[in-house]
Amino acid sequence: MVVDQRNGKVGVVMGRVGTYAQLRPPRGGREWDVLPEDVRPPTPTEELSAKVAVANRTWGR
Repeated sequence: MVVDQRNGKVGVVMGRVGTYAQLRPPRGGREWDVLPEDVRPPTPTEELSAKVAVANRTWGR
């Protein structure tokens, strides 16, 4: 997981296309492209929040 510093969204790195990294929301959805210099590791709070969102979706809450 990384954070897109341009918009604050947490994403899972799915791959690279040319100079761009492709990110996907942790709960699934449409991928978006970002330059590698525009990402950073998530804070513990951001990472936990993303994991809770995934768990809630998985368990139907």
